[in-house]
Amino acid sequence: MDEKKPVEVALIASEGGKARAASLTKEQRSQIARKAADARWGSGLPAVTHGDPDHQLKIGNIEIPCYVLDSGQRVVSQRGLQSGLGMNRSGGAQRVLAILAVFASKGVDCKDLSSRIAKPIVFKTPHGAKGHGYEATLLADLCDVFLAARKAGILHKQQVHIAEQCEILVRGFARVGIIALIDEATGYQEVRDREALQEILDRYLRKEFAAWAKTFPDEFYREIFRLRQWVWKGMRVNRPQCVANYTKDLVYARLAPGILKELEDRNPIGPKGRRAAKHFQLLTDDVGHPALAQHLHAIIGFMRAADSWEQMLRLVNRAFPKRGDSLQLELFTDPD
Repeated sequence: MDEKKPVEVALIASEGGKARAASLTKEQRSQIARKAADARWGSGLPAVTHGDPDHQLKIGNIEIPCYVLDSGQRVVSQRGLQSGLGMNRSGGAQRVLAILAVFASKGVDCKDLSSRIAKPIVFKTPHGAKGHGYEATLLADLCDVFLAARKAGILHKQQVHIAEQCEILVRGFARVGIIALIDEATGYQEVRDREALQEILDRYLRKEFAAWAKTFPDEFYREIFRLRQWVWKGMRVNRPQCVANYTKDLVYARLAPGILKELEDRNPIGPKGRRAAKHFQLLTDDVGHPALAQHLHAIIGFMRAADSWEQMLRLVNRAFPKRGDSLQLELFTDPD
């Protein structure tokens, strides 16, 4: 037999391994993976009894790997936890711990979340790798803390969207939970479709996320700043109050007769100087939102074509005159 070079031997072995793997059933491959995991990590780590990459927890458009361990624990993946909250995954668990530390320093009860996040559950995945995750209830507990921080008024602007997503998730979990409890109490869980609870959560999340969806494009505000000859510093910088007046005048006062008055009657300014919702959230999906989108694109088109604020106003007044008892708002107030 000719002596083969090590690279050739490795190549032949690799090709043979692939051929062998292709001939194995899914159960046989899983058994081999479990044996490999035992050899690498030892038998001390809890193992997955239910769950695989094809069956993940779906929250909106986000998929989070989730498993049930032989200890009975339900776990979600470490990275997926942050994605589920709508958080940027950069910084990992350390970023979450830093946020919790700030909340705690300002009087928010973070319970034992910091210690739980600092010590993730280590387990063997179905493919034999070492996985890191958290008990599933941690996701709901984090939502509670972010909502408490929002109530205390200590969130940074960049964290507001996280609290909004937390509110949606908590409500969604509650709806699915009560349905699951009724199914268990009545025995219906034995006959319901295995995807039924996920479908219920999906329907709820689609409805709720649509209500928070970004309706006003960044370009609308960027064009206002250009025409007013202000320095544009991006969407994260608070806009002057007069921009809200521009929005009412250019959009809601011209969308349909009487619509602005109706929106302000239904969505009044509260004791703290804020409305309970954005005006557009009160519009209907079948008529209101399509009309708003069409109107916004038309206004932005006039903005692009204009070289000055006054020229843009002339174009808008000609195309979309205000009707009813709406008054022309003061549009020339400089920001503070």
